Amino acid sequence: MIRIGQSTDIHPLVAGRPMILGGVKIESPVGLMGHSDADALVHAVAEAILGALALGDLGKYFPDTDERYHNMDSIKILTQVVAMMHERHYHIVNIDSMILLEKPKLAPYIDQMRANIAEALQTHIDNVSIKATRGEKLGFIGRQEGVVAQAVVLIERTEESID
Repeated sequence: MIRIGQSTDIHPLVAGRPMILGGVKIESPVGLMGHSDADALVHAVAEAILGALALGDLGKYFPDTDERYHNMDSIKILTQVVAMMHERHYHIVNIDSMILLEKPKLAPYIDQMRANIAEALQTHIDNVSIKATRGEKLGFIGRQEGVVAQAVVLIERTEESID
């Protein structure tokens, strides 16, 4: 059995916070506001997995009202979601993701993001696609007010678990 999940995550950009995307600290004068480290890309991937499993959203498992998750490394959140996926006998086939951010350019960081996410997903890096694009000065992305990350995941039930 295969299942597909998709998600979008949005965070405002603010001064005084680090910009972390895909588990990589990005050189930037602004960062992402959020309860955890606000890694929008990792949040989108984790929530897409939850969606594929029909388990709801990240807020159900990692609420922003819970201090345990304050400034939490989002890769740890993804690792916990992957454990939930494995408990249900599924594994990643592939993910495709997109980051919408005006500045800075993300090309120098993409390979490390892919490696970080692949490791957390316990899959090969070739199963992880990350693309980035700008807002071309349009909307809140173009005005550098926020970031959007989107992810689509394909998961498959492992052979030994099929009834």
